[in-house]
Amino acid sequence: MPIKMRKILVTCALPYANGPIHIGHMLEHIQADIWVRYQRMRGHEVWFVSSDDAHGTAIMLRSKDLNISEKQLIRNIHKEHKTDFMNFNISYDNYHTTHSIENLFLLRKIFSSLNNKNLLNKKTIFQFYDNKEKIFLPDRFIKGTCPICYTENQYGDTCEICSSIYEPKDLINSVSAISGTPPILKKTEHLYFNLPIFSDMLNKWIYSGVLDNSVINKTEEWLQLGLKKWCISRDAPYFGFKIPNFSNKYFYVWMDAPIGYISAFKNLCLKNKNINFNEFWNKNSKCELYHFIGKDIIYFHTLFWPSILEASSLRKPNGIFVHGHLTINGLKLSKSRGFLIKASDWLKHFDSDSLRYYYASKLTSNINDIEMNLDHFMYKINSDIVNKLINLASRSASFINKYFNGYLSDTLDDYDLYDSFVNASKKIEGFFENREFSLIVRSSMKLLDVANKYINEKKPWTIQENVKRNNTLHMICTMGINLFRIVMTFLTPIIPILSKKIELFLMSNLIWNDISKPLLSQKITDFPRLYERISSDKILQLLKLSK
Repeated sequence: MPIKMRKILVTCALPYANGPIHIGHMLEHIQADIWVRYQRMRGHEVWFVSSDDAHGTAIMLRSKDLNISEKQLIRNIHKEHKTDFMNFNISYDNYHTTHSIENLFLLRKIFSSLNNKNLLNKKTIFQFYDNKEKIFLPDRFIKGTCPICYTENQYGDTCEICSSIYEPKDLINSVSAISGTPPILKKTEHLYFNLPIFSDMLNKWIYSGVLDNSVINKTEEWLQLGLKKWCISRDAPYFGFKIPNFSNKYFYVWMDAPIGYISAFKNLCLKNKNINFNEFWNKNSKCELYHFIGKDIIYFHTLFWPSILEASSLRKPNGIFVHGHLTINGLKLSKSRGFLIKASDWLKHFDSDSLRYYYASKLTSNINDIEMNLDHFMYKINSDIVNKLINLASRSASFINKYFNGYLSDTLDDYDLYDSFVNASKKIEGFFENREFSLIVRSSMKLLDVANKYINEKKPWTIQENVKRNNTLHMICTMGINLFRIVMTFLTPIIPILSKKIELFLMSNLIWNDISKPLLSQKITDFPRLYERISSDKILQLLKLSK
């Protein structure tokens, strides 16, 4: 029975436009891309967008350090980010920037809606100020000891260790991250969004199926503590969009950044007239919307963002998919802490499929942190891809090319075995839908073990000398190629570069709905060199670049 076609919009959280993409960032974009590629393979209409988060104090300060304008900085970074995502085969339909006419238009429209509904009010507060640099300090530019778990060197708004949310003034022994001096409190006026008024809506929404249990638990904690009005303004000097009729004030980056999801799609619609913007974003939309994010920004996406959408009469997401942080050999990637593996540096030593596969082998639907051990990475790629996957195709193809002019037989040796591989697709489809990618990898490897055991037991190398039994040899090797083809179809969303090479080798596309019909009487090419083993020398070379 044909599946019903869905219309789906998928986003990733917006990378900040003041530095390079590292492989920690890439975890999320790979996770989302695997899911998107799977949905496309099943015939659904899927649009995949993201943007650079191009505003804020950090960008202003970074451009000052480089002695270039903010606009030049974000242009340079945008070009680098797009290149990195393209080189990792992240299949974006549009990768935009929040410093765009579409984002400004939508921001002002949403701001006007909030204003008209009396959801904004001015409030005079005391805020930390760097008296040396003459600048009000954003939360991320204040560091100190977490007031909850007492971990040192934490940001002014949230703790990376215990995920607590707090006010910068609650931070212990706080200092300015810009000058290193203790900040002073200075009076200023800001604009606040009435987040608490949406408490009832949020309490219903989080149980509507949009969040996994672990994310619900975290969101419940914040709701039980009681929501506070949300500051959506920042003082000059600041790089961003000015707030209308509010002297020398700018929209806080977390106000315009999520709107970047909408503006990236709006920009796509301007390029592709066949996409209906309102069909995806109107309040009663039947299309699906999913956000992939890291666990450090749950608060913004499960409380602030749905409230802004509700207040603006726009649709809310069908799902918010949250992943944990990445650690490598026990260390968290951090530019400020001196340990960073850039995406571009990874590709100097390894192909993108290797990272995609390894991440997939670790990714689940929960928000646990993911540990990448580079020795295990080397073992995993060599064992799974080289020894199991490629080896199955290689030893089957060698006989097909040597004895049968590159043509597969017109029948299989074991249709029951073939059908058992096809039937495994039902389970794997569920794993893909629920983002249980590690189970897809595990199931695929079990199938490859079965396929390689089949070849080992049939011993085609003992048959080749007996010309009368060549038909049996032909069917056995065709069977091996077909089992390989099924598993490779399952892995196609995960390792797209290898998939393209396999399609050229098989002279046939890997299509999900075609696996029920075996590939027979089909010409295949001479077996190409498909994958290189990973050596420990390359890992050492990569680690040198991370210093």
